[in-house]
Amino acid sequence: MRESPLLAVCPSHVAAGCPLPICSVRIEKSCPLPDSPYAAAALRDTTGTPQAGEARRIADELLRDLQAHQNKLLADAAKPGAADARLRQINGWANLILDTVPEAALVFDQLGMAIHANAAAHALFGYPSGSMQGLSVEALIPERLRTIHAGHRIQFMARPQSRPMGEGRELIGRRADGKEFLAEIGIGTMSKDGQSFAVVTVVDISVRRRAEDELRIAAIAFESQSGMIVTDAQTNILRVNPAFTRLTGYSAEEVVGRTPRLLSSGRHSPEFYSRMWATIAAKGQWQGQIWNRHKNGRIFSEWLTITAVLDVHGTTTHYVSTFSEITESAEAEAVVHRLAYYDALTQLPNRRLLHDRIGQALVAISRNGLYGAILLVDLDGFMAMNNSHGHDSGDQLLIEVTRRLLLTIRDSDTVARLDGDQFVVVLEELDSDAEAAATLAKQVGEKLGVAISQPLHINGNELQCSASIGISLFHMNDAVELQLKHATLAMYQAKTAGRNTLRFFDPEIQARIDDRSALVADLHQALDNQQLRLQYQPQFATGGRIIGAETLLYWAHPQRGSIPPDVFIPLAEESGLIMSIGYWVLKIACAQLTAWSQDEFAMELTLAVNVSPRQFADPDFVHQVKSALASSGANPERLKLELTESLALDNIEDTIEKMLLLKALGITFSMDDFGTGYSSLAYLTRLPLDELKIDRSFVFNLPENTTDGIIARTIITMGRSLELKVVAEGVETEQQHAFLERHGCHAYQGFLYCKPLQQARFAEFLAASRA
Repeated sequence: MRESPLLAVCPSHVAAGCPLPICSVRIEKSCPLPDSPYAAAALRDTTGTPQAGEARRIADELLRDLQAHQNKLLADAAKPGAADARLRQINGWANLILDTVPEAALVFDQLGMAIHANAAAHALFGYPSGSMQGLSVEALIPERLRTIHAGHRIQFMARPQSRPMGEGRELIGRRADGKEFLAEIGIGTMSKDGQSFAVVTVVDISVRRRAEDELRIAAIAFESQSGMIVTDAQTNILRVNPAFTRLTGYSAEEVVGRTPRLLSSGRHSPEFYSRMWATIAAKGQWQGQIWNRHKNGRIFSEWLTITAVLDVHGTTTHYVSTFSEITESAEAEAVVHRLAYYDALTQLPNRRLLHDRIGQALVAISRNGLYGAILLVDLDGFMAMNNSHGHDSGDQLLIEVTRRLLLTIRDSDTVARLDGDQFVVVLEELDSDAEAAATLAKQVGEKLGVAISQPLHINGNELQCSASIGISLFHMNDAVELQLKHATLAMYQAKTAGRNTLRFFDPEIQARIDDRSALVADLHQALDNQQLRLQYQPQFATGGRIIGAETLLYWAHPQRGSIPPDVFIPLAEESGLIMSIGYWVLKIACAQLTAWSQDEFAMELTLAVNVSPRQFADPDFVHQVKSALASSGANPERLKLELTESLALDNIEDTIEKMLLLKALGITFSMDDFGTGYSSLAYLTRLPLDELKIDRSFVFNLPENTTDGIIARTIITMGRSLELKVVAEGVETEQQHAFLERHGCHAYQGFLYCKPLQQARFAEFLAASRA
C-alpha cells in the first residue's frame, strides 16, 4: 500500500469547538497494527473485492486534494482576517473527505479518547452519527480484554510506531450492542505540540474468516465417498454427507446440532473412548474398528477414521470423521465375537464373558457340591502411576499383570478384566468343606499378591505395584451379581485395612450395610410421617436460674423405637436429607420462640439450634434463617446458632460472611464441642462468636483427670480473654459443677440439672423452677 497523506488534529482547535481542525502535520503512514492497543477497533465488512480497491484509490485522491488545501491554508493564514473563515472552510472539507473514505477511521489522543470518527466507523460499530467523539478506545473491545488493552495502549503511546495493514494478527472488536467480530487494523501515528495521536483504520474480516473455514472443512471432509461427519471442536455435528445417511439411516436434518454419541452401540467402555480421544489429542488422528447403531436399531461394525482440523495457530477447530461398514465375513465375525466378549488390551474375558463363566461354574457346583471362590483384584495406586508415567506405561503394566495372573492360576480357572485396573479370578472346584475351600482360596490370593508385587520394568522405568484382594466363596444357588458384589465389598475392606492385603467377605459387615441402607430408606419418610421430634435441654446460669435451652432432635421410629441423633444425623448428611431436616428444625425452633414470647416465665429465654456443615454451606442458608424468622415472627435476639469447629474452618471467609449477615439481625453464635477440633486464636479472633461450649468429653472426668481439667480451665480463660461466654455441656455431678464454677464458667447443661424434655414437659419444668 502506498503512503497516503492524512489529517492531523490540533488539540487547541478542538478546545475551541472545531470538530476537526487542521494543522500542517503529516501522518507517516496508514497501516495495520498486529499487536497495537487499538487492536480491538474494527472497520466495515470487506473481503478484498475490486470495489474496495477502487474505493481506496478515490480516497487517496481526495486526501491529496486535502493536502493541497492544507498548503493553501498555510499561505492564507498570513493574510489578516482571512484565516478564520478559511479554517472553517477547510474543517468542513476535511470532515467531508474523512466521511467519504470507505473504511472506518478513528482518531485517538494519548489517553485513548476518540476525537473524531468517520461515518464508516459509526456504521460499523453501530453508534448513532456523531456519538463516538469522546468515546474511550476500551469501549470498542470486549470487557474481558480491556485491562490488558489499556496497558498496551499506554506502552504504545509512549513510543508511537506505525504498523502496516495486512500483517497484523486477528483481533476482536465490540459493537454498541455488545456483539463481537473479528477485525484487522492499521494505524498511523503523528505528534503536535508535544502530544501524540493515532489514526486507526479497521477491517471486519468475519465473513472472510468464515469463508476460509468453510473452504478448509470442505477440502478435507468431502473428498471421500465414505460416510462423513464434520463436527465443531465440541463434537457438535455441523454437516454430514449422503453416504452417512445411507450407512446410518439418519438424515442430515436429524443429526445436525447433535453429537455422534447418538450412534453409540453401548458395546464400548468409557476407557475405550478416553484412549481414542487421547490419541487424537496427541497425534491429530485415530482410526480403528468400532461398533455403532443404525437408526433402525441394527448394530453394525465400521472402520472409522477421525481427523482433527487445525487453524493457523494449531488449535483444533473441527473434527472430520470418515467411516465405512466392514464387509460381513467369517473374519469379521471372529472380530465381532472378540470385541463382544474379550478385553481389547489384555485379551482377557470381559465382564460379559465373566458372567457366563461364573454361571457355568455355579452349574458345575450344583452337580459336584464343591465350593468355588471369586477373587476381585484391584491394583493399588494405579491411577497415580498411570498419570505420572503415561497411559502407554499404564497399558503395559496391565498387560504384564495379566501375564502374571495367568501364570499363577490353574488352566481350569478364569481370569477376567472387570474394568480399569480391576481383575477377577474365578476358582472352581476347591473343596466340599467351606473352611478348606477358604484356605485354598487364601493361598491362591496370597500367591497372586506376591506375583503382582514383584518389580516391573516398563519403558526403561522400574515400577512397583501391589493389589488389594477381596474373596467371596460361592456355593449352590448363589447369584452371579451377588457374588461379585460380595467380592467387591471384601476388596474395599482390604483397601481400608491398609492395602496390599486380602480380605474375605464378612456376612456381619454386609448385615450392617443392609441395615444402614434400610435406615436411610426409612429416614426419607420420617419427616413426612412426623416421626422426627424435638426435645429441649435447659441451660442454667450460676445460681440455678434457667437462661435458655438447646434443641435436641430424635427420631421416633415406629419399629426401632427412639433413635438418637448421633445414629441418623450422619446418614442424613450423606444422603442430603439434612437440608430439609435442618430447615424443619429451624422453623419449629422459631415457632417455639414465638410461643415463649407470650409466656412471662419463658419470654427471656434463648434457644440454641445446631447447624450441620452441609446445611451451613448451602448458599441459601441465610435466606432460610430469615424466612423461618419472618414466618414465625420470632425475635432474632433469642435465637442462637451452634456451629462446630470443623464447619467454621472448612471455608472461613464464607463462614464469617454468613455469620455477619445473621448477626446484623440480632442472632448470636456459639462454638459447639469446642476443644475437639483445631482451635486457634488466629481464627477465633476473626469469627464473630458470642459463646464457647466446653465439650462433654472434657467434663466427664472432672475434677480427677488433670489433663481434662487443664483443658477446661484454658477454654474458660480463653473465653474470658475474648469476652465470650462459656457453657459447659454434659455436667452430671456436683463435683464437676463445683470445679467449673470455681474457675469462672458462665453456664451449664447436663443430667445433673435436667434431662432433655419434650415441649409440654419443658413448660412444666420451667413453671416449677420459677415457683
